[in-house]
Amino acid sequence: MDRLAIEGGAPLEGAITVSGAKNAMLPLMIASLLTAAPVRLHNAPPLADRRQLMHLLQRLGVAIDAEGESLQLDASRLNSAHAPYELVAKMRASFWVLGPLLARLGEAKVSLPGGCAIGTRPVNFYLDGLRQMGAQIELEDGYVRARAPRGLIGADIKLPHVSVGATHVLMMAACLAKGATRLQPAAREPEILALGEALCAMGAQLQGLGTDTLTIQGQSRLGGCTQTIIPDRVEAGAYALAAAQGGALMLRGAAQAGLGALAPLLVKMGAELEDTQEGLWVRRGATRNAPPRPRPLTIATAPWPGFPTDLQAPLMAVLVLADGVSEIRETIFENRFMHVQELVRMGAQIELAGDTARIRGVASLFGAPVMATDLRASMGLVLAALRARGRTVIHRIYHLDRGFAQLEQKLAACGARIQRLAA
Repeated sequence: MDRLAIEGGAPLEGAITVSGAKNAMLPLMIASLLTAAPVRLHNAPPLADRRQLMHLLQRLGVAIDAEGESLQLDASRLNSAHAPYELVAKMRASFWVLGPLLARLGEAKVSLPGGCAIGTRPVNFYLDGLRQMGAQIELEDGYVRARAPRGLIGADIKLPHVSVGATHVLMMAACLAKGATRLQPAAREPEILALGEALCAMGAQLQGLGTDTLTIQGQSRLGGCTQTIIPDRVEAGAYALAAAQGGALMLRGAAQAGLGALAPLLVKMGAELEDTQEGLWVRRGATRNAPPRPRPLTIATAPWPGFPTDLQAPLMAVLVLADGVSEIRETIFENRFMHVQELVRMGAQIELAGDTARIRGVASLFGAPVMATDLRASMGLVLAALRARGRTVIHRIYHLDRGFAQLEQKLAACGARIQRLAA
């Protein structure tokens, strides 16, 4: 497996173009299953997750033309409702094909999902929602077998808690159901809004996008659409945190509003933010008032508009060098502190108590060999390595390739001493 070698201590200065959002691209690709008309996507970064989902969709009969960051998906000859284990197990979002396949074909056989080992993330309420819409569902040999021979019907679905995945699956399925579906509490993340806008462009009727209550009036068929993927707020946030460690980065395509709850936290830590026509400037250390080390924080992860769990590890990598004690409470995924021990190997002082990490900031970190445990933890280790004394080698970086396009090139262009080591 490839590794990343980083010599820490080099300040980051320059410009980074923020890629299209992985978490918006994947559900839009899956939404192509709902229609026989072409779906065209622009600003779709060529990540490992994109390639993996393309393999699955092609297995189902979707014709795909890919050129750079543009995709055309044509599901007019959809010929299979079987999503096999060897494809679904590699990426959790693959499981979301269940909703569109069941809605359009009346049946689906989809392997239970895999993906990053950051928590159990049960799918029982996805399935309960589909059952309320008239689906017959059985679990057998690690697969979900679903049937709706007479089609899905609208329902009033109340989820036990907010779930991005369940919102994606049930929203897509409801677009082809008979009658109206009411879904609450619906997720409100920008990626949900992006999917909803694309579905509306395809002819769906949705009300309540951006709120916790979605109403979907089912249609007999949907058409195609052309959509540009929104900028990746997680990628933008990770690079903004890198600049908050000390440096100055122009994040092309980003804006303070797109960072959500992270933006005011960056300011609290001592960074300066400035929106421009080109993008967002993030600086720390540019004025006399800037603290020599980031200021500590106390935060808890939460669904949008709260602080995103996907930025918890990158934020922790900054707070390990803060001047004081910070606390991070992880409320979304129970196993999302696996990067803590890797940061401790680099000299961080972190104590875990249940769902809370107590971080006592240190003056410096030192390079060490570390192991990436999941996609977002990988980026946290990169940020820590950029500020550490000496050389850090990060193993299992295939996680990074799933979600960060051209990471080494983007950072190297801004002064980072970073190199990919081939296996």
